[in-house]
Amino acid sequence: MRIVIKQATIISTSSPFNGKIKDILIEDGIISKIADSINDQVDKTIQQDGLCVSPGWMDIFADFADPGFEYKETIETGAKAAAAGGFTDVMLIPNCNPVTDNKSQTEYIKQKAQNVSVNIYPIGAITKNTAGKELSEMYDMRHSGAVAFSDGILPVQNSGLLLKALQYVKSFNGTVIQVPDDTSIGMGGLMNEGIISTQMGLPGKPIMAEELMVARDLKLARYADSRIHFTGISSPKSLEYIKRSKESGINVTCSITPYQAFFCDEDLQGYDSNLKLNPPVRSKNDKDAIKKALLDGTIDCIASHHLPQHNDNKACEFEYAKPGMISLQTMFAAVNSIGLPVHDFVKMQTVNARNIFGLSTPEISEGQPASLTLFNPGAEYIFNEEMIQSKSKNTAFIGKKLTGKVIGIINKSKIHLN
Repeated sequence: MRIVIKQATIISTSSPFNGKIKDILIEDGIISKIADSINDQVDKTIQQDGLCVSPGWMDIFADFADPGFEYKETIETGAKAAAAGGFTDVMLIPNCNPVTDNKSQTEYIKQKAQNVSVNIYPIGAITKNTAGKELSEMYDMRHSGAVAFSDGILPVQNSGLLLKALQYVKSFNGTVIQVPDDTSIGMGGLMNEGIISTQMGLPGKPIMAEELMVARDLKLARYADSRIHFTGISSPKSLEYIKRSKESGINVTCSITPYQAFFCDEDLQGYDSNLKLNPPVRSKNDKDAIKKALLDGTIDCIASHHLPQHNDNKACEFEYAKPGMISLQTMFAAVNSIGLPVHDFVKMQTVNARNIFGLSTPEISEGQPASLTLFNPGAEYIFNEEMIQSKSKNTAFIGKKLTGKVIGIINKSKIHLN
């Protein structure tokens, strides 16, 4: 199949065409020509005002609920949501049933994802059944395709066990991912602890639960001389710790969720269960600090924390709702709408995200496989439920005016246009 992308601004720091408007010809999944104008006969032409093209974006922390919870999402529906959000590559957390804690489960995910348009990378569980008691078969999983190790939404609480994991992954230059949360603090907290939680009469989760875990894990990573990635960072103090640790030579990286920079606890005053999240959205001051850290480079990349929940688990009292939000489709628009420069976002989700896990970044040059994201950063629209490609609909972005629209992706010789 021959596809031409007409008059698109190329955004890629590694490309000699960065910032230039070009035509791109793709033949059978390979970029065959980049020029000012291409008039070859083709099967499909992609052309529209404001069109930009970059290497395919990567998300490092998503839940496709497969196997075991297919009523919430499947690898097929999750891949459609990812493609609609501009992602050619997605890393999947191990919190399915059975848990991705062994070689066969890792291979199941790789096998099932062969025919979708998105590259899927399993994250192997650190502990067996993510129970936090005994290390899993990390070496075997690595050889079967696991690109990182994490207990996902159930962060490892035992210091000695996490230290062993950090030491173990050094043998293959692996990375441990933690959602920093000391679960013994603020157990039963439903939202950020603060003035708003008091006014709403809801038990709060102190920001200290995150800060303590970040401080502990940084010490463990320093001791082990190993690689750790924190995701879901929501505290300005945590960002300070991480920034100082980077400067002192600790091999640490971090990511935030897209909604952490868009919403704050004041947005929960309508008891919207879609905003029941873990880590919770914090105060307005915390949100502003997160936005500042996004702009100054402290944050390495953005992780969707795409977490589908069935309607029954959201259309209920706030207290009983399960935490989580689908966010692959709205990630770009969320951070673009708050003013993150497009070049910064692209660098975060192409180069930075892959570098953390030792993956190579696709290039926009002749002779290279086409792994591309097409988008229009200036397009404004109202996000509505009909646009959702996920099986679940749990998002607080419905009805929000957003800036920045994804046109689609080209990847694995497949094309997905919104």
